[in-house]
Amino acid sequence: MSWIDEIRNFLEDYSGVYPNSPDTDIFKDMGIVGDDFHEMIEEYSKKYQVDMSDYLWYFHANEEGESIGGSFFKPPYERVKRIPVTPQMLADFILTKKWKVEYPKHDIPKQRTDLLINKAIIIAVIIGIAVLLVYKLTR
Repeated sequence: MSWIDEIRNFLEDYSGVYPNSPDTDIFKDMGIVGDDFHEMIEEYSKKYQVDMSDYLWYFHANEEGESIGGSFFKPPYERVKRIPVTPQMLADFILTKKWKVEYPKHDIPKQRTDLLINKAIIIAVIIGIAVLLVYKLTR
C-alpha cells in the first residue's frame, strides 16, 4: 500500500469520510475543523512520527467556540490566508519525517489579546456572581 492510500484510510478512519483525491482540502472539503483538525494532526504526527516543530496551526485551521475578544482583536487564523492541508501533503511529510510548509512572512502578536478579553469577562462574571451571593446571604 502506498503512503497516499495509507493517509486516505487514516483520514477515513478518523472522520468517516474518504478523501476522493490526494488534493482534497481536509479542512474545507472533509469538514475536519477546529478541535477535530488539531486532534487529527496530533494523531497523525504521533502515528507516523512526523516532526511538527515548524507547524503553524493558524495557517491551516480555526478554533472552536465563540469569542467576544475575537470581535475586537482577530485571532491568529483570521490574520493570515489559510493554507490547505491535503492527503498528499501528509503522505509526503511521512517520507521526510518533517512538516515542511513554506509559510509566507506574517506578523502575529505574541500576546493573544482576544483571549485576555475573554478571560477578563469570565473573571468579571465570577466576581459579579460572588458579590451577588454575598449580598443575598448578608441581607
